[in-house]
Amino acid sequence: MKNNLKPGAATTCSLIVDRPRTIDFLGETLRIYATPELICDIEQTCLDFLQAYMDPGESSIGTEVCIRHSGATLLGGAVEINAEVTNIDGRSVSFRVSASDGIEEICTGTHGRFVVNVDKLRTRVEAKAAQLRAG
Repeated sequence: MKNNLKPGAATTCSLIVDRPRTIDFLGETLRIYATPELICDIEQTCLDFLQAYMDPGESSIGTEVCIRHSGATLLGGAVEINAEVTNIDGRSVSFRVSASDGIEEICTGTHGRFVVNVDKLRTRVEAKAAQLRAG
């Protein structure tokens, strides 16, 4: 990881809540932004942001998500996700996150990511898979 990433660095992602991002269990009139999809979008926002700070062969994986999803955003609604780096500890990067839909704040929380060497992670995961297959 490059050493120019500092606390206070921030990013914003704008998106439209499409059908795959909504819940379906409350019927068609209550198609609203699903919490798991919001979490996925927060993780993707932070992943995309960190890519500019990665060395070749590196990426980052999510290690923690703690959010309060406090507002319902309708299908077709515009959402803005904000993420700010709050701490860097070695390869661990912490973010403060929030999201709003133009009417209200819909989410606040934190997200943690860990910078990994992709080849080393692949080797580790393949070894674990081999253990599972061996029983």
